[in-house]
Amino acid sequence: MPTTLVTGGAGFVGSHFCDLLLDKGHEVVCLDNFITGSRDNIAHITDSRFRFIEHDITEPFSYDGPLDYVAHMASPASPPDYYAHPIVTLKCGSYATHHTLDLAREKNAVFLITSTSEVYGDPHEHPQPETYWGNVNPIGPRSVYDEAKRYAEALTTACHRTHGQEVRIVRIFNTYGPRMRLNDGRAIPNFMHQALNGLDLTVYGDGTQTRSFCFVSDLVDGIYRLMTSSINEPVNIGNPKEMTLLEMAQKILQVTGSQSKIVHKPLPEDDPKLRRPNIDKARRLLGWEPRVDLETGLRATLDYFKQQMEPPKT
Repeated sequence: MPTTLVTGGAGFVGSHFCDLLLDKGHEVVCLDNFITGSRDNIAHITDSRFRFIEHDITEPFSYDGPLDYVAHMASPASPPDYYAHPIVTLKCGSYATHHTLDLAREKNAVFLITSTSEVYGDPHEHPQPETYWGNVNPIGPRSVYDEAKRYAEALTTACHRTHGQEVRIVRIFNTYGPRMRLNDGRAIPNFMHQALNGLDLTVYGDGTQTRSFCFVSDLVDGIYRLMTSSINEPVNIGNPKEMTLLEMAQKILQVTGSQSKIVHKPLPEDDPKLRRPNIDKARRLLGWEPRVDLETGLRATLDYFKQQMEPPKT
């Protein structure tokens, strides 16, 4: 039975990945310090093969038992979170990546880092293949996340080249689903929160900027396939079906049945105009592509958000 350590395992993506690992027969060691994660995300796990350790992975960490995989998923990932925790975000990409890479090498475990489509910045190449180097402002307001992930990729690759370490680098594109926070700050939870509360839906800029939204179960399936493969280079995992943020706002109004209006506010600095993954590599090498359609994914997410908004039962 393989054992996998997951940092950020109580986060949105991390908790779903823990669930999948347990389904696949792994023992799971979950680390989190709840800066952006939540105990609620793992409260349903009663499996004896699951162990939780509260720890800030930007600080040194040791583990006594054997490990087959180390998945470093810990980091603030939405703009409000990394704006609020800029130094922590940079440390997650630097110190925490050092600590987890060292642990994986000590245990002779495969190391996986969750990177991001943000390494491409505001892209000049569209859709974005893994070979694109990006267009990133290194000192802009988003740089604490972009550069942290770019550094993490560089360090991970250096360890592979220098030590022959087995590494996996997944570049995650926009993902949504249950366990996102209503105040997450990303488009879908923002729109749903506003629609469910009868507020105007806020679209930044003219709304023509595009995103590609992948349901979380598809994402973690792709991450698992990559982790258990032999691919040491970055791989995009995301949904190539692109839509504008204005179209997404209109879709949320339709799914929720809300009578809210759409209002426009100025576009934030360095906000990417285009975002769509080229997933040819994932299709070819992993046999992966997303399967959950937008309507199904949005309704599952809406059901979760409605439950979160219900007053506690007395």
